Amino acid sequence: MEAVPHAVDPDRAAQHGNVVMRLLDELFPLVEGFYVDLHKNPELSHAEHRTASGVAEWLTRTGYEVHKGVGGTGVVGVLRNGPGPTVMLRADMDALPLQEKTGLPYASTTRAVDDGVEVPVMHACGHDAHTACLVGAADLLSETRDEWSGTVMIVAQPGEETLDGAQAMLADGLFDRFGRPDVILGQHLGPQPAGLISHRAGVILGAASSYRVRVYGEGGHASQPNTTVDPVLIAANIVTRLQGVVSREISPSEMAVLTVGRIQAGTKANIIPDEAYLEINTRALNDNVSAQLEAAIERVVRAEAAASGATREPDVERFQSAGVTFNDAQSTADVAAAHHAYFGDDYVIHLPDPSPATEDFSYFGLPDDPQPIPYVLWFVGATPHDVWEAAPGDTPYEKMGNVPSNHSPFFAPAREPTLRAGLAAITVAALSYLGHQDDGAPEDLGAPAGTAFPGPAPEAPAYPYASTGDPVEPPSGAPFGASAPQGDPFADPFADPLADPLGPPPSGSPVAGPPVPHHEPNDAYDSAYLSSSWPAPEEDGARSTHDAGTDAVTGSRDEELRGEWGDDKVEESTLSADMAALLEEDDLPQGQRPPQGPPSGPSYGGPPPSGSDDDRPDSDRRI
Repeated sequence: MEAVPHAVDPDRAAQHGNVVMRLLDELFPLVEGFYVDLHKNPELSHAEHRTASGVAEWLTRTGYEVHKGVGGTGVVGVLRNGPGPTVMLRADMDALPLQEKTGLPYASTTRAVDDGVEVPVMHACGHDAHTACLVGAADLLSETRDEWSGTVMIVAQPGEETLDGAQAMLADGLFDRFGRPDVILGQHLGPQPAGLISHRAGVILGAASSYRVRVYGEGGHASQPNTTVDPVLIAANIVTRLQGVVSREISPSEMAVLTVGRIQAGTKANIIPDEAYLEINTRALNDNVSAQLEAAIERVVRAEAAASGATREPDVERFQSAGVTFNDAQSTADVAAAHHAYFGDDYVIHLPDPSPATEDFSYFGLPDDPQPIPYVLWFVGATPHDVWEAAPGDTPYEKMGNVPSNHSPFFAPAREPTLRAGLAAITVAALSYLGHQDDGAPEDLGAPAGTAFPGPAPEAPAYPYASTGDPVEPPSGAPFGASAPQGDPFADPFADPLADPLGPPPSGSPVAGPPVPHHEPNDAYDSAYLSSSWPAPEEDGARSTHDAGTDAVTGSRDEELRGEWGDDKVEESTLSADMAALLEEDDLPQGQRPPQGPPSGPSYGGPPPSGSDDDRPDSDRRI
């Protein structure tokens, strides 16, 4: 592997981030408007024409050298700013064939043709947020070129959901035409609380493969099965036999999933068909297990066809595949340290376990190349705080299994905290490589929002840490916690961050006190945010960030939507979703504005209410 590019000091990266992010308040309405527009107008894989045009227009206006049509509908923007590393920032653009049921005023009603069938389309995996944060970060970096040097390479990728978009861009000469990056950075929305940043060195996402299977029989009349070879029976036996592969053939120490997600055969109850069709999906955390699952599918399919007397061999085809996403350990430590320094330790965690979900992001790292490119992918939490608090479960893992997550028709990220955290996360990550190291502190930096923290040792398993420090006040114009009240400059920087959740944050310079203590590995996230609930606020206006952010753009109309969501009336809503109206805040009464005091950290606008069960989503809405 090529040498990982040298990262600047994490406090230094956070200081650059504070300067750059001062522009966010001016830029954020545009990013938010772009996100709402993308959410209302989703496009399926390799059909992201409108989205790509919007990205290209934004990058062109911001001063990037822009190239469209890379790998189909992909967009590449390059901004050269003197000597230094080339940092690639990547986001995916495509949506899913899914009927949206969020009840949001800007919910998608788009329909498109997929494999010859008209389907609804929804951004149910957060790619609209990924894309909005990507162009926002590109804009911020372009407007603050004095803070960094090097080359920024923006990649808006098509076809992630089909796991072939990254390969298509590479096959179209992505690195040959635009330069090979020194490090690749990306992020993905997840079911964690909105604004929480989650890292993991090594494997963070699993490998996946999908297979088409077609078995052949001999059809006939249902009254005379003895004259036929029934492909439905063959298919049923395949489904049953495959259920034993993971439990009886894969080592208990390994993670593996094998799912038969589609089966089709026949046209009438009284006709035995000639063939049956199945689609099978596998997940694993290493290539050996993936190969073992594939071999088992091939063996079982052919054996069951032979056992039933099929006269024609079945067809087995792998049509989608992506390997594990394996974050470079040193690069992950560098980026996580910058995030700890900027956000504060309560808002950055280290995942103890990988996710079995899959991305094609890893292809950009050229895993089969003699010198692969280091990359880092992290999660940005998107679950509204009140939804998280209301979710059943005593541990974060249990709660994450009971909130609407990626690929759910009810997936509705808390818009403002998620976008602000995503914008800051990818910008600060880029600055951890591009930022100036030795030219002296920029003028009037203020303090980075938290203490520097180097993250887990590259050789050791990633595990979470608890914070002992209160995040310091961000400088004027920083994106999180607008109009924060001034605190006691001599306040204890290591006070309990939840002792006074509605109180003002301290101000001052970074603390050079004792190191953050390392805690033993934990089965759950070891975070003050995740392990505790806030007390109910005294003011009715300080509702959850999700509710407050929505009120800021929809006013009282959204109260009706929230009631409809809880009463299972989502599909009946006819409320207007005009984007200009949604994003207008000037005429809102003061009581409907988002809460202004940061209760517990830089990325949150207000604590969730305790509320009543009647105001929370029904259990049947959870995934």
